Amino acid sequence: MNLYLSGPAEKVLKSDIEITGSKSESNRLLLLQALYPDLSIDNCSNSDDARVMKKGLGISSGEVDIHHAGTAMRFLTAYFASQQGKEVVLTGSKRMQERPIEVLVEALKDLGADISYLKTSGCPPIKIKGKRLYGGKVSLPANISSQYISALLLVAPRLERGLELELIGTITSIPYIKMTLGLLEQIGVGHSFEGNIIKVAPLDTVSPRTLVVESDWSSASYFYSILALSEAGSTIRLSAYREHSLQGDSILADLYKALGVDTQFQENSIVLTKTSRPLPSKIDLDLSNAPDLAQTLVVTCFGLGLPCHLSGLHTLKIKETDRLEALKNELGKLGADISVTDKSLRLEAATSINKAVSIATYNDHRMAMAFAPLALRTDLIIDDAEVVSKSYPDFWKDLDRLAFQIKEV
Repeated sequence: MNLYLSGPAEKVLKSDIEITGSKSESNRLLLLQALYPDLSIDNCSNSDDARVMKKGLGISSGEVDIHHAGTAMRFLTAYFASQQGKEVVLTGSKRMQERPIEVLVEALKDLGADISYLKTSGCPPIKIKGKRLYGGKVSLPANISSQYISALLLVAPRLERGLELELIGTITSIPYIKMTLGLLEQIGVGHSFEGNIIKVAPLDTVSPRTLVVESDWSSASYFYSILALSEAGSTIRLSAYREHSLQGDSILADLYKALGVDTQFQENSIVLTKTSRPLPSKIDLDLSNAPDLAQTLVVTCFGLGLPCHLSGLHTLKIKETDRLEALKNELGKLGADISVTDKSLRLEAATSINKAVSIATYNDHRMAMAFAPLALRTDLIIDDAEVVSKSYPDFWKDLDRLAFQIKEV
């Protein structure tokens, strides 16, 4: 399904939007619920990734196909490796079978796991014969995706000796590691994070309790972008959000203040307001701790005619697509002067934007949603628009609530 997008007729936007639970929090809690069945989850994400995760956790043998869900691939690898008697083949889409899993597999093997590759060494599909893992000490490179680290931390409380994880080198994506530890703490798991050593204590049982998932800050980023590109006085209320969030992408409130969007926390929601504050001359950010915001930010800057330099983006090369090359290709179609390396991008100030450009999405939900706000500046066609269901199935419905003009082509 391809969608033709143009902006709302009204220049000053006003709406209330309710966003489903965080995909990142939901998948962590779903795994913990599988380990501790007395846990209940409220406001769980309705994303494809959470649905696939939940389905995978219910399988004891045979093939588990997680499609494009990278988080599910990493988390389920650790889960099944630690489940004695379960034997599965964990596979996914063509792109997923190109994405590396070796670092996590080797760490699990060091703990005694039985995992083998069925096609390409170091990549899915993998065959896992679940065993009783006792835990102990293991190490990982510190600059890898936090999903590898979180996968180990999540199963650690069910290991007889718990886990001592050493991260070698400079740690990236610390907020996602802290999110995992924060959720473990909520269910009573003892842990410490000192220097490059993370320790997780074993925990046999958890008393019955309900954990409420905060709404997804990554999904909120697209509305920050819409506000930044809208007229002063526009406001959008988003729910349900907390001022003290476990999600690293909550730094949106600070990042977009420079782009003219103020954030006010009100009870269980945030109110975003576009101000008339002057914009900076350029944006220069290290996004090591929030790389998923890069696509939204660079598209916002392009729409505002702002030059920007974003660094700390090395993990974007192995996402649903090579996001850096994808950004270069699609912004280039719109007339952007953009260059990328393997860990950064540089955008020059744009003086014009090409019209009616067709944006390829590369099986990547964030490509579709990051470019959509540009409909406030020029008409767009978003190819394979249904890809948003990976993380935000209601995205197009919510843009319709803002009176964006949307039609299938």
